[in-house]
Amino acid sequence: MTQRSQSRELYISIPSRSYTEPHINSTSTRQRDEELVERGDAISPTRASIVRMLALLCACSLSVGSHYASYTLGPLKSRLAREINTSNTEFSLLISAFSLNSTWTPLVGGLMASKLGTTLTSIIATGVIFVGQVLLLVGDIKGDVRLMVFGLFVFGFGVSPLAVVQESIIVRFFKSHGLGVSMALGLVAGKLASFISARTSLPLAERFGPHAPFYASTFLAALSLLINLVYMASSKWLIRGSGTVLLEPSEIRSEARRRSLYDLSEAQALEKVAKKRHIRFKDIPKLGDIFWAYIGLNILCGTIWAPFTHLAANIFEKRYGLTEHTASTQASYLLVGSILLYPITGFMVDRMKHPQAVLRMFTLSSVLTLFGYAWLVLPPAWTGTPSPAVAAFAIGIGFSPLLLVVLVPQLVPFKFVSTTLGVHKSMEQTGATIFQTIAGLVLDGDQRVKKGGQYTTQQLLNVFFAFNVLQLLGIIGLSHLDSRRRQAAETIENTVGDEEDAERESEESTFTGGEGDILASEIGPLCSQDPRKPLLGRRHRADSGASYLPSSCPPQGVCGHSEIRRGRIFVCLCAMIIGSAWILFLSTAWLRLRSGQERDL
Repeated sequence: MTQRSQSRELYISIPSRSYTEPHINSTSTRQRDEELVERGDAISPTRASIVRMLALLCACSLSVGSHYASYTLGPLKSRLAREINTSNTEFSLLISAFSLNSTWTPLVGGLMASKLGTTLTSIIATGVIFVGQVLLLVGDIKGDVRLMVFGLFVFGFGVSPLAVVQESIIVRFFKSHGLGVSMALGLVAGKLASFISARTSLPLAERFGPHAPFYASTFLAALSLLINLVYMASSKWLIRGSGTVLLEPSEIRSEARRRSLYDLSEAQALEKVAKKRHIRFKDIPKLGDIFWAYIGLNILCGTIWAPFTHLAANIFEKRYGLTEHTASTQASYLLVGSILLYPITGFMVDRMKHPQAVLRMFTLSSVLTLFGYAWLVLPPAWTGTPSPAVAAFAIGIGFSPLLLVVLVPQLVPFKFVSTTLGVHKSMEQTGATIFQTIAGLVLDGDQRVKKGGQYTTQQLLNVFFAFNVLQLLGIIGLSHLDSRRRQAAETIENTVGDEEDAERESEESTFTGGEGDILASEIGPLCSQDPRKPLLGRRHRADSGASYLPSSCPPQGVCGHSEIRRGRIFVCLCAMIIGSAWILFLSTAWLRLRSGQERDL
């Protein structure tokens, strides 16, 4: 049977050879192409572009509800304390409940999406987010802080899987059509929703009643779920209209099972592609010291970024004597930097050729946030306004979260990128959860120190400043490790290259073109005239180049035994930190969450 007669509706596009070859022992399983293209009529570029834009609009709309709801509470902190008598600790527990599940869901979000597919995962994620938002709304209407905390806890289950789904949809439709710009637009859409939430939640409460912001966020969560259902119904049409589809692991496995009925080589190839999409937890200890320096930096970033953005409005109001409306407006500008700087940062990263350009930009962002905290730490009588701190902090966190992601492929081999991104998000959220809970406990210290809250606010800002200093030192240390790794890699490359050139010259000088010389060049010398000399001449020195290899730059991502042992220790420490976040939250919630009667409602 010829290959032409085996034409099917779908085929795998391979640059040099096809999976459709009907040989069981075919070597096509070594190919890495993962795209599936539909046969049929040619699709006009204009129509394909329009369809891709529709898919991008759907993908961006999926997270609008979750991003809007995430920043509704910050500007309402003083209002909640006044209307339902919430304490600082109870407010911090509300925010921590939202991020608590993100301490582990990033590690399994990719696995869930690969097992169930993006369509089903997105329905589950947006459905969970909507249910959690409804519980939050009911808790606010009833004045039940415990129910509000539970609602945000449920809400947090869907956030990380939804982020995975959104990125997967964008990659699926834009892999060869401006992926960088499309991904930036997806991120900017979420940041814009967060800014609008921080900017409008207090005005909505003042104009339409205290529950209006929660109704708005519930409506947007329902809208995201509805758009998700529309995407699910039209996904096949979008795929056909765009002309290209990147198979998901669940679809790859399904296609492999279908093709295994008549072509084992295709099934093997597709199963191999599916396996590449999974996070490999067993590989985490093998990623090297530079990976763990990066993870430690993520914990510090989570500590100084997210908690401050949620507490800023209340801090500005109390520290500078601002009105509630003015303080919330100032705090909302902390989120505007990402809307403007994400696309600019992506453009700059693509064009800056220096190997440590990203780390230098990251250092700049840390200096800017450090300046912001330094300004706030100074006595308010000296500074008078938080505006310079807001500007510096907005610029600093306006591009640094994106740099944390862009940095990953420069620190670990490509096959470990998905694993590193999952651990990165998990540990960042762990740092945010722990410090958010502690911040509430610190601010409630004014119940024992009767100084109008200024003393505890100063304490909290001092801690923020100290952690920012540690973050800056961590970036410098990471930059030093990366520089040493690059220098060692260049030394190895130059050493091996010189020795290979010398061996090539030696072989050319002894080769005369005769038949005996050809045979000798194939089998090598049988003995050495000098017993003290090795039979293979200088080749052992090239092999010994591996000894120059630093522990942070293992070949093919595999570390030495001592570094793997350290990696296992760090894995245990990370697990303990995640566990401590849960223990701290649950114990604080058990001791500090009060019923309506206890809050005199």
